Amino acid sequence: MANYDVIIIGSGPGGYVSAIRCAQLGLKTACVEGRDTLGGTCLNVGCIPSKALLHASHMLHEAEHNFAKMGLKGKSPSVDWKQMLAYKDDVIGQNTKGIEFLFKKNKIDWLKGWGSIPEAGKVKVGDEVHETKNIIIASGSEPSSLPGIEVDEKVVVSSTGALELGKVPKSMVVIGAGVIGLELGSVYSRLGSDVTVVEFLDAITPGMDAEVQKTFQRALKKQGLKFIMGAAVQSVAATKTKAKVTYKLRKNDKEATLDADVVLVATGRKPYTDGLGLEALGVEMSERGQIKTNDKWQTNVAGIYAIGDAIDGPMLAHKAEDEGMAAADVIAGKHGHVNYGVIPGVIYTHPEVSNVGETEETLKEQGRAYKVGKFSFMGNGRAKAVHAGDGFVKLIVDAETDRILGAHIIGPAAGDLIHEICVAMEFGASAEDLAMTCHAHPTYSEAVREAALACGDGAIHA
Repeated sequence: MANYDVIIIGSGPGGYVSAIRCAQLGLKTACVEGRDTLGGTCLNVGCIPSKALLHASHMLHEAEHNFAKMGLKGKSPSVDWKQMLAYKDDVIGQNTKGIEFLFKKNKIDWLKGWGSIPEAGKVKVGDEVHETKNIIIASGSEPSSLPGIEVDEKVVVSSTGALELGKVPKSMVVIGAGVIGLELGSVYSRLGSDVTVVEFLDAITPGMDAEVQKTFQRALKKQGLKFIMGAAVQSVAATKTKAKVTYKLRKNDKEATLDADVVLVATGRKPYTDGLGLEALGVEMSERGQIKTNDKWQTNVAGIYAIGDAIDGPMLAHKAEDEGMAAADVIAGKHGHVNYGVIPGVIYTHPEVSNVGETEETLKEQGRAYKVGKFSFMGNGRAKAVHAGDGFVKLIVDAETDRILGAHIIGPAAGDLIHEICVAMEFGASAEDLAMTCHAHPTYSEAVREAALACGDGAIHA
């Protein structure tokens, strides 16, 4: 008899959610985790701590720039960096302890240590080998760097080191204008660092709607971030306290340097599968180091599944969660569902940015006819009342059927507003369906309705 029905390797959002769903479906479940706390990268050194710092630094920004306008007079708060880090750590602790509680509640065994798979149906943790009918690999990802750049997590840091700096640096160079680089760059810019972002491409946040990219970059520049676009980083030379970044402009091969107290390397992430023993097992991998799976999240080795950042697709916690639940459903003999066309993306800067589905650029490439409905937050009463009128909601719909194909939001609570559109898309709704739905006033969500109205006869407050 196998010890378990399912063993999940990794307790990040994909792993722990999958473990809970497996247990709910009556499967005897264990989860392998080598960290001292559950929750993986997201809860420990990723999404959750970065949101805590984004919130704290945004409060400071509001105090410095908007409090006086509202009649809140007095000296702006000073930054106690140690206390801010303690607040961040407390937020992490509350969340990781919450997962521990859920494991106990659902009778999930935590196998403490790093896992490997000596053969199908067996998982080794430390010196102990556990037998199981099914294995789900949810090992996540790790920061990737550029050739020749050595990350010491003190002067040259990844996102992990950027959350634990000894002090707020006077100057910071961020390599990469993706989500992680812009979020953490925003944090330190608000806290007083002189932040310069160096990006290889000509636009920030690659793959995002072009109009949003331009508006977003303008907003960040207004906040003090500097950008060097179309620049290929050649090297980063670090001393104990400083670093020198050498880059070359792609348009003319001109070379230049930047000095900084800290360099944040935010050039993306790569799957973390080291030590699992996948090569010896014969598990098929892609050229990019991702585990290959079929439409049921099964690898080519019977009884071994994989989800989240370890496989193809956007490296997002919620995508991993969906796949984790779906894989659990498949193992329990049910149908696992993930709609990859309706996975939202969010950037938690201020203004927030969110997107789902198609962009104008992808639809043009496909040769599809579409309509656009747009509404500016300057026409939204609630947004103006809280000094958050920058940005817009953009809805993209099929020109013939009016069916919603995608949405792009930059503005207040964009990360929450996008889900109304996600639900609509999941049900195959039209812009008219959204436009005919009563929205409470005054709310930010009225901007979504106005964008839907703009796909038809026109927005009311535009």
